[in-house]
Amino acid sequence: MRLRKVANAKQIIESSTYVINNPKDYKGKYKTLFNNENEIHIEIGMGKGDFIIEMAKHNKNINFIGIEMYDSVLVRAVQKLENQTLENLKLIRFDATYIEDIFDREIDQIYLNFSDPWPKNRCKKRRLTSKIFLKRYDKIFKNNCHIIQKTDNRKLFEFSLISYIEYDYKIKDISLNLHEDEKEIIMSEYEKRFVKMNLPIYMVEVYKTLHVK
Repeated sequence: MRLRKVANAKQIIESSTYVINNPKDYKGKYKTLFNNENEIHIEIGMGKGDFIIEMAKHNKNINFIGIEMYDSVLVRAVQKLENQTLENLKLIRFDATYIEDIFDREIDQIYLNFSDPWPKNRCKKRRLTSKIFLKRYDKIFKNNCHIIQKTDNRKLFEFSLISYIEYDYKIKDISLNLHEDEKEIIMSEYEKRFVKMNLPIYMVEVYKTLHVK
């Protein structure tokens, strides 16, 4: 869906206290930014921020970082945070292809919510659950790798399951229709739309121990 452009989006983003404009400067030391030793959870492709904002509100003992590539999308999250105070939330405008450039073995959990399925076979390396990305995540997780993924796309879900298993992840939880299995769910903006359309939401939670050399 094409979004209307927000006037001065770049300036709005850069002036927000929630946005980290120089994320590479904090590589390996994000806990100093939050000024505590709490876990750090990130959402890659956070969209307009519904999910990560609500997660931060409901889990004050966890630090959250939302990552979004596009100004036109990230600015919507920034606008939602006006007049709110969430000390455990930060946002970054960044391309996740280079995620190991901004984090270094300090992330406890990754959320992948309704990521672009990149349906054409030639684009499968760009999927956030491809082995190429899983290898990148190895460089930013601490000791335990923990990913929770939700999608409406069955083919992406099947691709992701194979990718996780071949990369030595174990499945902790799985659902082929999340909203039939669970009642209280914090949703992204896409999820809310798909639920209204009565589409099934696929979810998988995977983990593995990372043997750091």
